[in-house]
Amino acid sequence: MTLYFLIKYLHVLGATVILGTGTGIAFFMLMAHRSRDPAFVARTAAIVVIADMLFTLTAVLLQPVTGWLLILSSATGLSERWLVTSLGLYAVAGLFWVPVIFMQIEMRDLARTADTRCEPLPQRYFALFRRWFLFGIPGFGSVMIILWLMIAKPQL
Repeated sequence: MTLYFLIKYLHVLGATVILGTGTGIAFFMLMAHRSRDPAFVARTAAIVVIADMLFTLTAVLLQPVTGWLLILSSATGLSERWLVTSLGLYAVAGLFWVPVIFMQIEMRDLARTADTRCEPLPQRYFALFRRWFLFGIPGFGSVMIILWLMIAKPQL
């Protein structure tokens, strides 16, 4: 096994973690939300926040490192349009993902409070969920396009 292969493996693994965790988080949050049960939403959102910090954040921080090492270890140049497009989309994904973290924390806290008080989820929770969902479209969509660009390396 070469060093290049190991770095490439870690880069692909990171992309897989980002996509897998993102998909899982979206699914579980949507299912909890549909229940409208504050206790279920609070427990699910608590786990989602941990998963995002443990898995997604780790992968998001390592992707640029392994990507840079791949550039240095290959004939790929920073002028390649698929790479420039990928980097731009990575920034877009980050711009939408970072606020989502804070939304998840607030949704968790709102659901915990509602559960403790034996009240339904407040309107603020539903407004945050809508925004969370909408932010997921460009955030997750960008990551999907980046994955395609990494594989196809098209001449743009």
